[in-house]
Amino acid sequence: MTAKGKVDLKQFVKRQSARLGANLIGFTNVERWEEYAEIDKLFYPQSIWPWSKSVIVLGIQIYPPMLETTPSVVYSDLYNTSNRILDDIGYKVANVLNQKGYRAFFFPRDCYGDISVLIDKPEAAFSHVIAGKYAGLGTIGYNHMLLTKEYGPRVRLVSVITDAALTPDKIIEKDLCTKCELCKKHCPTQAFTTTSALVSDMDKYKCSVYHKQLRDNHTYPCGVCIKVCPIGADRKIYGKTSITQEGIEHCRSFGSK
Repeated sequence: MTAKGKVDLKQFVKRQSARLGANLIGFTNVERWEEYAEIDKLFYPQSIWPWSKSVIVLGIQIYPPMLETTPSVVYSDLYNTSNRILDDIGYKVANVLNQKGYRAFFFPRDCYGDISVLIDKPEAAFSHVIAGKYAGLGTIGYNHMLLTKEYGPRVRLVSVITDAALTPDKIIEKDLCTKCELCKKHCPTQAFTTTSALVSDMDKYKCSVYHKQLRDNHTYPCGVCIKVCPIGADRKIYGKTSITQEGIEHCRSFGSK
């Protein structure tokens, strides 16, 4: 395929992804996993499928007014809805590439089976956060989340892995995280600990146990660390807070035991 053909395919995928509802769309080549070497090689896309050449990372926003009610069935439904939308978008983008003769599939958003599994083995099969960083969508913050200029960490992600050679987007070099540590201050489990590095040390066991409790109470997941993060242009739309305390308590009163 010519260089022009690559650009055309990339623009075609971007248009299709946007039409399907993706708010954020980024492209990376698989070589960046080896270049940065930030995670175990077992989790590189090319380690999973050797024919992988590119990863397309797609994101949709999480609405702050619903997130502010967490833990609640309101936020739980938002989380579940965003998962369904992402899987649908990822499936359809992979299908478009398949129809053009490329190998492609979408890697589901979580890929850890069940929250109970994370208590014993706190890792997923593929990191969309790392993929999002390499695709130029944002940088990783103190809370281990992908921070984006548009929505801060209030995004959900899915990745499409393909053998199509797509031009990678430029990585954001300047960290978006200011290390204000509001996520640490407000974390219900105090899972984040101070570290000299920008990304904190994290007790993933504490986080997983708490999430299992929330799931059993039908108010999973937590989301406090992304709720309080000040980064993101979405704050200009909604303001620092966009729901009254009475409204928050009203939303929390449904579905809890």
